[in-house]
Amino acid sequence: MQLVLSPDQKLFQSSARGLLAKEHSLDQLRALRDGEPRWSKEWWRRGAELGWAAAVVPEELGGGSVSGEGVRDLSLLAEELGTGVAPGPLLPVNIVLAGLVEAQGTGPDHSADIEALVSGESVATWAVYEPGGEFTPLEPGLTAAPVDGGFVLDGVKDRVQEADQADLLLVTARTPDGTVQLLVPADAEGVTVAPQWSVDLSRTFGQVRFEGVRVDADALVGAAGADAVVERQVQIALVIQCSEMCAAVDTVFALTVRWAEDRYSFGRPLASYQALKHRFADMRTWLEACHATTQAAATAVQERSPQADTLVSVAKSFVGAKAPVILQDCVQLHGGIGVTWEHDLHLHLRRVVLDQAHYGTVRDHRLRLAALASRS
Repeated sequence: MQLVLSPDQKLFQSSARGLLAKEHSLDQLRALRDGEPRWSKEWWRRGAELGWAAAVVPEELGGGSVSGEGVRDLSLLAEELGTGVAPGPLLPVNIVLAGLVEAQGTGPDHSADIEALVSGESVATWAVYEPGGEFTPLEPGLTAAPVDGGFVLDGVKDRVQEADQADLLLVTARTPDGTVQLLVPADAEGVTVAPQWSVDLSRTFGQVRFEGVRVDADALVGAAGADAVVERQVQIALVIQCSEMCAAVDTVFALTVRWAEDRYSFGRPLASYQALKHRFADMRTWLEACHATTQAAATAVQERSPQADTLVSVAKSFVGAKAPVILQDCVQLHGGIGVTWEHDLHLHLRRVVLDQAHYGTVRDHRLRLAALASRS
């Protein structure tokens, strides 16, 4: 399936590609060392000026998208960042914005926070995972005890993307009235961040500890019982992830086809051998299905279809299962050079392995599909 892009979408795509090529090439990524920043806030502000944090925000709140279909535009942008294995807070910032926008009008006003995030002046991330736990966003262990005029937070969150550079943390927490989300300043007293290892060289994660962290009542996002808001955030996250994985596989598959055409064995191109042709045909079929499921999910989320929760899990379970298999096949077809540090293959594979596991594994989403089917 191929989307027909409007002139504005093509400009949006090319401007993102240009900024990434200039600031974050794969050679620069390979040269990074542990502890070095993966991106700068000035670079992110330039991306925000191009609309990277505006797509899921309505115009009345300072956002807007190039086509009027923000989720599809965000999917298009995620493909560009997936192609270049780009760093940056595109995923966490847009997840947080989706939650703030969805909850707007049902609780304290966060329009100033939304404006700061859209402009790139502020960076936020979603603190939803907990140590040793699976992805159960509506069953947090971290507590938010109601006190006079606010809440006191105690607990630990881990696998928090870009926690080291975030200004705001959107935290899922348990209260006597149910699950809530609270927008907590990263520099609040009692908040500490410890780095965690990441398989993806372009992304950082941290464990965030909350020890008696006091926040005012206006930190509340929406109201208690945040099921619908969290579901919207999960849907946006999965569309971005699947778009990234599709782009990574697209890039590596094209690279592998060119390699097989140029590499000769026994006087013939590798691509001329029938056994390899069958493997390429299988991979291409799976890749087209990855694109189809991802585009169907993006359309459903854009249109707020009742089937959106099902389609995003279909996409994540299919793309998450097939993308690593295709990439591992491409590594094998390259032979020894495919496992060298200097080759680009492992950079794309690392991104796909991370996206496959984050915000629900393939198994998690297959179980979710089974649960949704049993309720229908």
